[in-house]
Amino acid sequence: MTVSQRIFQILKEKKMTQKEFSDRTGIPQSTVSDWRKKNTNPASDKILIICDTLGVTPYELLSGVEEEGKRSNGVDCYVIPKGSEEGILLELYGELDQERRNRLLGYLEGLRGLC
Repeated sequence: MTVSQRIFQILKEKKMTQKEFSDRTGIPQSTVSDWRKKNTNPASDKILIICDTLGVTPYELLSGVEEEGKRSNGVDCYVIPKGSEEGILLELYGELDQERRNRLLGYLEGLRGLC
């Protein structure tokens, strides 16, 4: 199964129209339609936004691995836009030395206990 075929399968499962998909991803409807008509795949720079919109990991989308009837192999990962709050946190965390990372994680664990 090609990536585009997998996309259309997921769209069908999620009862999402091509127009809705196009609106959410910013990918023109004509491009999405071409994937089906010409049996082509999306450009690599569109994979992350497609995955985010469809709620699947890049691994799931690209491999189509199924385990026990589900489109998953237990891979845990996040797709986080760089400019988002989470993305900024990850960048700042990456700049810290190990001691400060440990202190920050301890602080966050403490905050989680307050919730």
